[in-house]
Amino acid sequence: MESEAGITEHTDQSTTTERVDRLADAYRSLLMGLCPSQSAEDVALLISSAVRGLVSDHRARAPAGICDDSWVDVSCLSLTLLERITSNLTSRSLSPAVTWYCEDILALSFQRLALMSHIIDQFQNDDRVVSHLAAKAVSACVFHQVHQSGIFSPVWLQKCVQVFSCSSHGPDLDSCLWSLTEVLKRLLKGPHQDLLGELLAALDASLSALCSKFLPEERTTGAQCLMDATSTACLLLDLLEVLTASSLIGGADICLKSQRITIIHSSALLTTVSCSPQYFVKKRALLLLKRAVLQKAGEDWASAGLLSTVLRYNNFHSDMNMLAHSVLTAVAAGWLQSVQVKSASYFGGTKVIIDEEGHKPDCVVLRAVSLLLLKSMELHIQTARAKGVDSASEVYGYLQSLWDFLRRCSVQLTEVTHPCCWVSLLFGDQDDDMMEAAKALFSIFLHQRRCSGLDNLALLEAACAHGSNPHCHFLLLLQTISFDHSILLDFLISTETCFLEYFVRYLKYLRGDWQGFVAACGRISWHSSPLPLQHSLTGSGSDMVKVTCKGRSDQVVVSACVQPTTGGILQVGTINLVGYDSSDQSDPENMEVSEEEAGPSICESNKCRGLDVKPKISGPPVPMRQKQYGSVVCKPNSPLQKRPEGPSVLQIEQPSPCPTMSGQLGCETSARAVLCMSQLREVVTRLHSKKLFPYNPCSLLKLLAQVDNCSQPHV
Repeated sequence: MESEAGITEHTDQSTTTERVDRLADAYRSLLMGLCPSQSAEDVALLISSAVRGLVSDHRARAPAGICDDSWVDVSCLSLTLLERITSNLTSRSLSPAVTWYCEDILALSFQRLALMSHIIDQFQNDDRVVSHLAAKAVSACVFHQVHQSGIFSPVWLQKCVQVFSCSSHGPDLDSCLWSLTEVLKRLLKGPHQDLLGELLAALDASLSALCSKFLPEERTTGAQCLMDATSTACLLLDLLEVLTASSLIGGADICLKSQRITIIHSSALLTTVSCSPQYFVKKRALLLLKRAVLQKAGEDWASAGLLSTVLRYNNFHSDMNMLAHSVLTAVAAGWLQSVQVKSASYFGGTKVIIDEEGHKPDCVVLRAVSLLLLKSMELHIQTARAKGVDSASEVYGYLQSLWDFLRRCSVQLTEVTHPCCWVSLLFGDQDDDMMEAAKALFSIFLHQRRCSGLDNLALLEAACAHGSNPHCHFLLLLQTISFDHSILLDFLISTETCFLEYFVRYLKYLRGDWQGFVAACGRISWHSSPLPLQHSLTGSGSDMVKVTCKGRSDQVVVSACVQPTTGGILQVGTINLVGYDSSDQSDPENMEVSEEEAGPSICESNKCRGLDVKPKISGPPVPMRQKQYGSVVCKPNSPLQKRPEGPSVLQIEQPSPCPTMSGQLGCETSARAVLCMSQLREVVTRLHSKKLFPYNPCSLLKLLAQVDNCSQPHV
């Protein structure tokens, strides 16, 4: 302390500039992996004096919230330097000489100068930048201390307990929430998961008290609530997700109350979704519930290996049933009517986006609500089956409520005539969510089959009416990926989706209900093809078409997917023909759709063949590979017919509906699906024979062979 007394502090501008220069020089040197020119003691004293807030010759402490700009600059730079030093030491990325230098700085700062308590005092600083940088520095120091000695800072723990117990809004609470969240994340991702229980046990009571106050079951007038402060709300929700993830990652037999807060207060979180005045808070709470029910809390920052553990605490299943019960109870009470869905936002902000179809809905919210309800239903029917309870009509009621909610929020979903299409329509660009939704709906369908007492045909018709026919979902999935077996292979290899589990369960069902699959092929072929809400065009064509491309562009590559509807009207996504080699005056082109005779179908030849698309352009016809069957492709680098006097025109010619077309299209769709699965079986077999497949696929290959055998009389 004598050394500190020897430092003379001045408030003139030159001295402040000198301080900034010295701190900046030390920071730059450490970034380059070099020791600064100043001694470790000088740097430690410089950091300490800045953090303590000495602003006068008498070293008087600045009153809380009253800080001049020069003090803020020096304090922010010193806190940033301290956080960098500590993080570098923890990561062991420094040379031995620089490591010793940084260790001397920390020893002087925390042992001789008692710097930790002074940094924590800055948590309550009204300057948000200073309080946040203080929280970052403290978090790095706490984790470094744990990394070195396995002991948590008692000053930091005491501060968190005190602030959480008081449960009052302000920068103090926000800084403690952020700091604890950061330390927990580092513990979960690092080698010190065994210390997690010790930390949470020390904070369990105070965290439970905090959430009980901020997440009341019923909101009363004038009551302090999470929805009243956006920053505190978001920080608390982030902490709840980390706590929930810790219960999944830790694998301990006993789960503390603080790790179960999301489950215990699920009803209050549902109230937050419906009642919070801030849309971002609503959305964040909804995503927390969705990740909790999917058991994917922490997926944004935790590695896949951490989340894939199969160890669960003793009361895990009862907790998940509690969460499902809260969701279904809220839905039965009309919760869906109170969920707000705004227009989709974009990187530039939240300005309302309007196009030809009207406002685009916030698909993130629509997907989250759908998955939350579907997974809750899946958990509910598992419990009902274990208890021998018949809940068939109840399940259909929940599906109808969800379908009504989606149609209310999305104009495009309102126009869907086949309810099974909504899964591909809503989840088409989110593979992981789409697989979860398909798996949940498949479980719901199997439950209905066991409980309804209907024959197979009536059961499938009822499932289609409520959007839960598994054959339709699988066919629509194949349409979404253009019947490309290589994408299915990616799904099978990837650990990011539950496709393997879903696919195996569906194949087991498919081998016993091939007639239902064939019927679904005909149904899917004659309903509107699903176009994802965030895209204007998706690969889902199933017809033979002839294309005429005309315009002023020299070269054009067109890929379009065409699908007839029940009324014989061709639905085509908007396609812009742009000549990138021409001038920048490229306007959107018009489209002329005409109908013409189609080529022979797969049913007529009774085998799968590559088709030729005959474009009215110069050059030979463009052959199409089997996995691109039904797409419309203008051959690259082939010149189009010039028509300088008018805009470019894309003419797509479609055969007129005829009495036999429904059966032909259904057979073609069936053949394409069978071909896709056959190609998948061949490539998996080849990879497995070369020992390149990541797991043993023998059971999967057996199922695919059985499905192929079932298809032989029908293709």
